Amino acid sequence: MALDTIKSNASHLYKGRELKKAIDWSEEEWAHWGWHQRHRIRNLEQLAQWIDVTEDEEEAFIKTDPVFHMGITPYYASLIDPYDENCPIRLQAVPKMPELDISNWDLDDPLGEESDMVVPGLTHRYPDRVLFYTNHNCAMYCRFCTRKRKVSDPTSMTNKRAYQEIYDYLAEHPEVNDVVISGGDPLSLADKRLADIFEEFSKIPHIKYCRLGSRNLVTLPQRVTDDFAHLLKTYQSRHLSIFFNTHYNHPKECTEEAWDACDRVALSGTPMNNQMVLMKGVNDSVETVSELNRKLLQMRVRPYYIYQCDLAEGVSHFRTSVKTGIEIVRGLRGYMSGMAVPQFVVDAPGGGGKVPVNPNYIVDLDGDSIVLRNFQGKIYRYPETELGFDQITPEVMLPES
Repeated sequence: MALDTIKSNASHLYKGRELKKAIDWSEEEWAHWGWHQRHRIRNLEQLAQWIDVTEDEEEAFIKTDPVFHMGITPYYASLIDPYDENCPIRLQAVPKMPELDISNWDLDDPLGEESDMVVPGLTHRYPDRVLFYTNHNCAMYCRFCTRKRKVSDPTSMTNKRAYQEIYDYLAEHPEVNDVVISGGDPLSLADKRLADIFEEFSKIPHIKYCRLGSRNLVTLPQRVTDDFAHLLKTYQSRHLSIFFNTHYNHPKECTEEAWDACDRVALSGTPMNNQMVLMKGVNDSVETVSELNRKLLQMRVRPYYIYQCDLAEGVSHFRTSVKTGIEIVRGLRGYMSGMAVPQFVVDAPGGGGKVPVNPNYIVDLDGDSIVLRNFQGKIYRYPETELGFDQITPEVMLPES
């Protein structure tokens, strides 16, 4: 988005009166990720410089801030429709009153990450992979966050000195070959800190690949500098492969700046995957997800997961039915490239792990053959055993019942 357009949007927000901006910026400042970090929107006065704040949003900020802070980068704020309180970008960034409605299903630690924490800052649940919390800071605090219990809380931060205990644990567990580098957001760290992490992993022979879990591609694409891309390329090797996992949730997030950031990551030789969180009012339609996934493929980001919104406290207003996710996958399969059809998963509460949930394409399984329904609803028979085709029903396609 052109900078003059962004400034125009940010300077005439309230209907009928001009907004007095507290800050101004240059092209150079807007292009620098540190400027966005320093000028994150953290209070109502700052928020009112960008959107026409509703009474509901004012009350929600006051009541939710002690529990989960607001933090929005100027870049992400520039994507918000200033007058539409149901703007899908706004819903992800600005507090709403339903966050105070805690359902009987909601959990402080919905995925049971703390119960599987083997040393401070490291969760080991699956046999061959671990989750490394590098910090608890993010460029933006997403209102649907599954780690509200500690993200945005500096007192819960993983101490840098505790990293050594994590490296020691990894060195002592040869069954671990994959590390998910998460937080917070690891890209909140300086390149030097990230380089230190990659360097330590490179010293452990059985660590074969790692995944950077970051939403900076979405909320602060300026963070992906040429230097950062060079860092990724430096540590990509036959011994250690690096992947980049991110969270694009809506087509409006696929901006020119986002495209440039993805291009830098792609040119470093780092594959990118997207893990969309399914949210009511944001992306709960086949049309929205189709548009998003087409744009992602053009940006060389593969749609990897659709997550059912977790049972975190204060996010139940975002949660759709599981059936909605199944129907979205059904609406994608066969109508788009298979590369654009992600796996829909429910992260089972309490540490059960990711459970794939798909439309049922199997009509019958009778021993000799399997009866399948394709994306158009047509019925087909396929041999299930090693018998030859001449030993079972010869019809490949059956009449629809």
